[in-house]
Amino acid sequence: MHVIAIAAAAVAALIHLYFFVLESLWFMRPTVWRRFGIDSDADARVTRSFAYNQGFYNLFLAAGVAIGVALVAAGETAAGRAVTLFACGSMFAAGVILVLNNRSFLRAALIQAAPPAVAILAILFLG
Repeated sequence: MHVIAIAAAAVAALIHLYFFVLESLWFMRPTVWRRFGIDSDADARVTRSFAYNQGFYNLFLAAGVAIGVALVAAGETAAGRAVTLFACGSMFAAGVILVLNNRSFLRAALIQAAPPAVAILAILFLG
């Protein structure tokens, strides 16, 4: 894979790893749940299990990128590209869904979707 694809995929994976930390490990901190548009501790407690689960989805997507890049590094280029494309495609799609669901999350959706979009385009057009 091209270095731009690897770099963009790695940035996407790190962002999703950070989302995992926020959603699954630190969610009950007021500064964190407010970042997700939650207004009260009571609402955060209700939402906590959903955030916890969602955080693990983000962790698995980050792991998918790591596995894909590792496969490429091990000489399994086709498999590595496929896994990386799947993980980055899922990240991109989730960003699109986020903004379609709530336009006030445009900034968050761009943070979530832009790096994997760059990775996808680089994989497809740069190799």
